[in-house]
Amino acid sequence: QVQLVESGGGLVQAGGSLRLSCTASGRTGNLYAMGWFRQVPGKEREFVAAISKGGSSINYADSVKGRFTISRDNGKNTVYLQMNSLKPEDTALYYCAGSGRMFNSPSSTITDYGSWGQGTQVTVSS
Repeated sequence: QVQLVESGGGLVQAGGSLRLSCTASGRTGNLYAMGWFRQVPGKEREFVAAISKGGSSINYADSVKGRFTISRDNGKNTVYLQMNSLKPEDTALYYCAGSGRMFNSPSSTITDYGSWGQGTQVTVSS
């Protein structure tokens, strides 16, 4: 079992920045790709970014490319999402996810991730 706990969400004005963190505990040796997803009430959860175990392979959703940066510190069992130039449409509940499967490229598919955090709210005001 792996437990994921997100932190760092909050309220920020458009154009501002936030850094989300997700710390894993438990059987972390089974974690490979880590990802961030987000969800707005009434809509499906959507992919934001994902990173391979070693950090050399990264995927981003088109909507966040050039603004968000995902990184990880395996020594701290933590993955980060640096969010810059935030827009009101970035407002959502952000979830951290971990996968026990190895991919050539970090997956953007929800069902490829078996471990999920509880989410941290990000609200961007206009």
